[in-house]
Amino acid sequence: MRTIADVHRIAVLRANALGDYIVALPALEALRAAYPDAEIVLLGAPWHVQALAGRPGPVDRLVIAPACPGIREPVPDDPVPAEQLPQFLELARGEQFDVALQMHGGGRHSNPLVSQLGARVTAGLRAPDAPPLDRNLPYHFYQPEVFRYLEVAELVGAPPVTYRPQFVVRDDDVREAQRVAPSSGERQRVVLHPGANDLRRRWPAANFGALAKALARQGLDVVVTGTAGERDLVAEVCEQAGPDVRSLAGELTIGGFAAVLADAAAVVSNDTGALHLAAAVGTPAVGLFWVGNVISFARPDRSAYRPIISWRIHCPRCGVDCTTDLYPERAGEGCEHQDSFLVDIPVAEVEAETRQLLREV
Repeated sequence: MRTIADVHRIAVLRANALGDYIVALPALEALRAAYPDAEIVLLGAPWHVQALAGRPGPVDRLVIAPACPGIREPVPDDPVPAEQLPQFLELARGEQFDVALQMHGGGRHSNPLVSQLGARVTAGLRAPDAPPLDRNLPYHFYQPEVFRYLEVAELVGAPPVTYRPQFVVRDDDVREAQRVAPSSGERQRVVLHPGANDLRRRWPAANFGALAKALARQGLDVVVTGTAGERDLVAEVCEQAGPDVRSLAGELTIGGFAAVLADAAAVVSNDTGALHLAAAVGTPAVGLFWVGNVISFARPDRSAYRPIISWRIHCPRCGVDCTTDLYPERAGEGCEHQDSFLVDIPVAEVEAETRQLLREV
């Protein structure tokens, strides 16, 4: 579709997690290229403000979306709780958005919110249970997420300029990384990230521990990262790996974490924000994927990106087919268990891919 005339301000709803933001970056870059003089306003989560304020990128301004069901989860001392939705909408309509884009799932909850922003033109994804916007893209469950949002941008005349997300690491990020996790410069560093919000996407901690131990024995500088809430998981990995492997769980901001990843020779991670951030700062990465998530989140590049796939589609505990139940949009069609779907990936395969990647890059 053609670009829209006289666009001065664009709202983009994308109020979820780090990996979700990373895969939307090419679409935001497309908007920036198509509308170079427009202000792009991201309606996001509190973490967006903390991590992205002042950071170079396609977004000009950050506004926290309300913590409403289907929009985002509330946080402690939430700055915009759900009951502030009317005030949020009143302020949004005062912005006089020319375009409002829904890049936030199938649209059952998000399309009504976007429709109430008061924009001249609304556009975005629409699942069968979602109300329409002015311009709609059918939501199909299995689609590479980067290209899903590039298609959304094209609804308003913003063709792709890249499919590769890029996250800018600032000087203060580098200083934080050097303070918290200084590298010796003599050994290649490998970062392992064993966490993921969805427990079914986690490779077992024992496997990460065995991998860390094997890599450390080869003279590599191995560190294990995670959020503050993943300290116990990271400690379990480090305990199995031995004293030469260090935990960085909960010690870094997102910017500092990005700098640690950028300085590493390779990253091994579950399918979660750390993996996508590593690729966005240009670090070679080995990703551990359930087969359905390869379609949605794995990058197509192979020069410095290696997805390793678990082909399991049935719950390890009850045997139910869960191919449509690994995302909230399709909840209820599988089972309630949270067992890892990555148990079939052998340590030897991950170690071999990591060593091969280190030799090639």
